[in-house]
Amino acid sequence: MAEPRILRPQGSGRFVLLCDHATNYIPPELDDLGLPASELARHIAWDIGAAGVTEVLSELLDTPAILSGASRLVIDCNRHPDAPDLIPEVSDGTVIPGNLYLDEAARSARIERWFRPYHEAVESVFLEREARGVPSIAISIHSMVASLAGGPRPWQIALSSHLDRRLTDPVLAALRGLGDVVVGDNQPYDLDPAVDYSTPFHALRRKLPHLQVEFRQDEIPDATTQQEWALRFAQTLI
Repeated sequence: MAEPRILRPQGSGRFVLLCDHATNYIPPELDDLGLPASELARHIAWDIGAAGVTEVLSELLDTPAILSGASRLVIDCNRHPDAPDLIPEVSDGTVIPGNLYLDEAARSARIERWFRPYHEAVESVFLEREARGVPSIAISIHSMVASLAGGPRPWQIALSSHLDRRLTDPVLAALRGLGDVVVGDNQPYDLDPAVDYSTPFHALRRKLPHLQVEFRQDEIPDATTQQEWALRFAQTLI
């Protein structure tokens, strides 16, 4: 896989799901970026479990989903094209040999090959729905490690927002209302248009209701738990 996947482009649901870091796939020509398989299995290469949750949500809600086709180490689809960490040279202490000393031509080639097609796929879904007069709500699905730099993360699920909380507040209340879920509100991440790219470009620009969500990776390690969390999360959206 290297091309983005679009699930249910004609889905009748209200939502459009984005999964920026869906896979740890490295195209063969990049020779695993000089990394061993053990590093490519880590969170530095992808949002572990996020694709599975996205796929289940798309089915449950009969709604479109767009999933990236290449690892975030190849190019991070949730960073601005001119961001220094668009193609990371170091991630969580790991040096990425295949990303060192790239010239502008190599950088531009990755943007054209893997970044632009993903965002064009996202745009195609929104534009097609706009042409049909179908309103959209954008949800960007991510996952986070259980601890980072020695600091544990108690949140099983976290919601990230900027100024528009039309969707954040009711979903936050619904999740907290379950009584047995620890929810982060802009913890450990907020939604920063200066850093994040996908939701600001596709949703904020259109003034659409939106939400960025992080599932803790140890909560969604397999198909069963991904199904369970997708169902639980879907119930807060309906």
